[in-house]
Amino acid sequence: MRVRELLTPERTHYHLHGASKKRLLDQVAQLAAQGNPELGEQQVFEALIARERLGSTGIGEGIAIPHCRLASCQQPVGMLISLDEAIDFDAVDGRPVDLVFVLLVPEDNPEQHLKTLSHLAALFNEQSFRDGLRGANSASHLYRTAVDSEAELQLAS
Repeated sequence: MRVRELLTPERTHYHLHGASKKRLLDQVAQLAAQGNPELGEQQVFEALIARERLGSTGIGEGIAIPHCRLASCQQPVGMLISLDEAIDFDAVDGRPVDLVFVLLVPEDNPEQHLKTLSHLAALFNEQSFRDGLRGANSASHLYRTAVDSEAELQLAS
């Protein structure tokens, strides 16, 4: 799935204060439950924490892609967050994280989950994509940049 299919302006957050990985995941769970009544805040938080225990979703270059599969999730949900200050996320390269893309997916489609994660990792591997997001100055700008940059990168490939 593409960013434009996962993300909405309402699920794009600019300069969120994260404080720590655990606190950020708690905020993510709150935000996810607000926009999707079928997703329980505690359930989302516990699933994201359980996934982090398997290994950090900090993929390097200041990027994290926390993700989990949920029985209550009816369709894939994305959330894009830029942090006001980078936080330690136990990333593979040891760098703190300032850009986070959260992916919540239905439990019954692991293949789609893996394909979507692979697509997101490839996007965030592109320096121009990361730089564009870091250059955004509002939530709406962050959203537009993510969607437009993905489209531009696809045309180039």
